[in-house]
Order: sequence, then structure tokens, then C-alpha cells
Amino acid sequence: MGTHYHHLTLEDRCDLARLHADGRSLRQIAATLDRPPSTVAREMKRNRSRTEGYQPRYAEQQARARRWRGAKLDRDAPLRTTVLTRLQQGWTPEQVAGRLARDAGRPVLSHETIYRFLYAQIARTKTYAWRHSLPHAKATRGRRRKRRSPAALMAHRRPLADRPAAAADRQTPGHWEADLMLFRTYGQAVLTLHERTSRLLLAVRPPGKAAAPIAHALTHLLTPMPPHGRQTVTFDNGTEFASHHRLHALGIETFFCDFYAPGQKGGVENAIGRLRRTLPRKTDLATLSDQRFHHLVHAYNHTPRKCLGYATPAEVFIHQVLHLKCESTFPLTRE
Repeated sequence: MGTHYHHLTLEDRCDLARLHADGRSLRQIAATLDRPPSTVAREMKRNRSRTEGYQPRYAEQQARARRWRGAKLDRDAPLRTTVLTRLQQGWTPEQVAGRLARDAGRPVLSHETIYRFLYAQIARTKTYAWRHSLPHAKATRGRRRKRRSPAALMAHRRPLADRPAAAADRQTPGHWEADLMLFRTYGQAVLTLHERTSRLLLAVRPPGKAAAPIAHALTHLLTPMPPHGRQTVTFDNGTEFASHHRLHALGIETFFCDFYAPGQKGGVENAIGRLRRTLPRKTDLATLSDQRFHHLVHAYNHTPRKCLGYATPAEVFIHQVLHLKCESTFPLTRE
């Protein structure tokens, strides 16, 4: 039979220090701890302090430092390259870890391991460029503040409480959330539509944020959808959605969040937050080409999501609604 060796614990080291201070011999200490004398002798020799003698906590730190082989991403260069490449593509650490587990069929590493590796690089090298591998490019970890948007009354407005129950559980496709993504330059905006089940994002740059062009853009986005894929749309109370009732001609029901509660359409709020990583508020949309804009939305729809079991929104939308090849943004064309 093989020999099983168990490392000394902090409690063992405390007992060892106490017995040694009482004047016990190595063999007496070993008998009390039920350990070989050689183990006690090696512990006293390797993990003692030169100035203060044998101290349990110092010995524990020395032993742990000796066993530490470096972080997983420090040791595994191919894995490190894969993780950093996907982070540079805009994936979050949680998405990277989840997709690795999905592809391998087993856990490969946790998102916390990735966060600790990146922040360790910042602390060790004092190179703050490492923070740009994270979605919000923060050099330290902290809480995010909740943001609220103004609310206003709408003509023909129906409250969220009237919305069908099927729209709330995210199990039935065809229920959308809409919001306007604003930028520093006055008049520039991106209209976003977010499907609650698949998390698919449609986005277009309207000519302005007045109610009429916004309603026209919404109609343009939703008209090609099959009826079961465009059942309801939920808005906040911004005046840009005052002409929402034009969607009723398509058989689409429209609903509004409670006043001062934009979080009730949290899906599109989350989507906009993700788009802000590549389209910050300071972006001048006049300098952004259509090709680049479509590429950014394409990347969003083809990035795995934890809430989808690390499938992508495009994959889920194709399976549940279209059963066709899904491009990243409008228009979606059948093959």
C-alpha cells in the first residue's frame, strides 16, 4: 500500500510551537502530533524565522509560498493567449470562462481567476494598460451606480401591468424592449430593439430623436418579422416614443414602464451598457461608418451570454424565431 502524506495545518504548527516552547524533544512533539520525527525536524528547520525562532503563522506563510506554483494563467501560456484574445474582442471574464467550459465540456477556469490575474498584473508591473482587457477598463474593482432616466406621460399609453404574462417570463419569443442610446453631440442617437427571449439586438441610427422618425425606424425594423416574432414592445416614458401607436397597425401591442422605473426594461438597458464599451457617449457618430456600426452590433449578437447557457443571441433567435442565417443587425434576409 502507498504512503499518504498530509501537510501540517496551522493548528498543527500552533501545537508544535507550544510544545517546543515547553521544552519537549522532537520525538515527544512528533508522538503528540502523531507525525514522524523527521517531519517535525524538517518543519523546524525549513519554516523557522532567523530572528524570532519558530512562529506558527510565519511557518504557515513560508509553507504556502513554497507550494505555490504561480497563477493558472501564468503557468498555461496557450490558455492565457486564448483568454486575452477573447477579452480583447470585448468578451467579459464571465463569458470567457463560460464559453471555455461549454467548449471543453467541463470547467476550465473561473471568471474570478481571470479578474485576479489581470489585477495582479496591474499591481505587479504597475502597467495600467492591463485594465483595457476589462469591459469597463477599471483599474480597481468597485460597485456600479444605478442610473435613472426621466419619465413623461404618453398619449395612448398602457402601463406595464397590462402586458401579457407571456412577455414577463422570457420563454415566449416576440416580445421586445426599445430604448434610445444618446451621445454627446446633440441630435445623435442609436435606436435599439432588444428581444427578451433570445437577447438579440437590432440597432439603427435614426435621422433624429423626434417621435416621428423614431416611429418610422421602429416600423422599418419590425415589419419584416413574422407575426409571432413581433408581439409587444416595451418603452420607457421618453417623448421620443410618443408615436408608438403607429406600431398598432402591425398588430404590435405597446406598453410603458412605470414612471422613474426604466429598470423594468432591464434587457435593453443591459444591452446599451454593453454597447457603451465600444460606443462610449463621447463617440461622434458622424465619423462612424455603416460597416463599423454593423460590425459592432454583429459582435454583440455573436457573443455568448451566461443567461443563454453561453449560447449567442443570434443562435437562440435563429432557433426560436427565424430558422435562418442571422446577420448582426437589420435587415435580416432569408436565404
